Amino acid sequence: MSLSGRVALVTGASQGIGRACAEELGRAGATVALAARNTEKLNQVAQAIIAAGGTAGTFSVDVADEDQVKATVKAAIQQFGKVDILVNNAGITHDQLVMRMKRADWDAVIHTNLTSAYLMIQQVIPSMLKQRWGRIINITSIFGQIGQAGQANYASSKAGLIGLTMAIAREVASRNITCNAIAPGFIETAMTSGFSEEFKQNAIKMIPLGRVGTADDVAHAARFLASEEASYITGHVLNVNGGMLMG
Repeated sequence: MSLSGRVALVTGASQGIGRACAEELGRAGATVALAARNTEKLNQVAQAIIAAGGTAGTFSVDVADEDQVKATVKAAIQQFGKVDILVNNAGITHDQLVMRMKRADWDAVIHTNLTSAYLMIQQVIPSMLKQRWGRIINITSIFGQIGQAGQANYASSKAGLIGLTMAIAREVASRNITCNAIAPGFIETAMTSGFSEEFKQNAIKMIPLGRVGTADDVAHAARFLASEEASYITGHVLNVNGGMLMG
């Protein structure tokens, strides 16, 4: 599943699933444009990719800011010539029961998790149309499929990503561009590190494979969907959840 000659843009690439995806795509031969807010962490990821023999560049961006998104995609294309692969991974949480949830927390999560994906897709599509090849991969969540108490904003944003994935897939399929989503289950990342041990053990009981997932589990799925071998898959939600949700 070589990605040699391809350019991948990964949002939220400074840590967790985004970093794992970026490094995996780099190992597969892609040049990686790393996008996130934390420049220091981005530089660390870039150094790791370069040390492994790959090519990477860093782009500081708040994906909820439309002007910054436009500037970032423009800069990535200027530096690398194109964008073949987009991984929309950037995401945040502001958890609260809906009756207590502040409008600002709703808006922040929707803008960062969902609106940013729309903005990124809109900006990279011309490059993909020009070369008549593209891979768009949206990182959603099992909670966008089954919901989660205290996460009305997060679950809504991730469910919205699934709808966006299918709509974009239909719009661009005739130009040899695919759009798919990956729905991770319980993955050990910085975002989940604050959960109590009791919560984690209860979660594991719900996972048939009997373990928490890793960021690399998600990254391997992203590499496949970005490859030529996945050329006949579009509008699909690939569940990476250890069997936590089936069907």
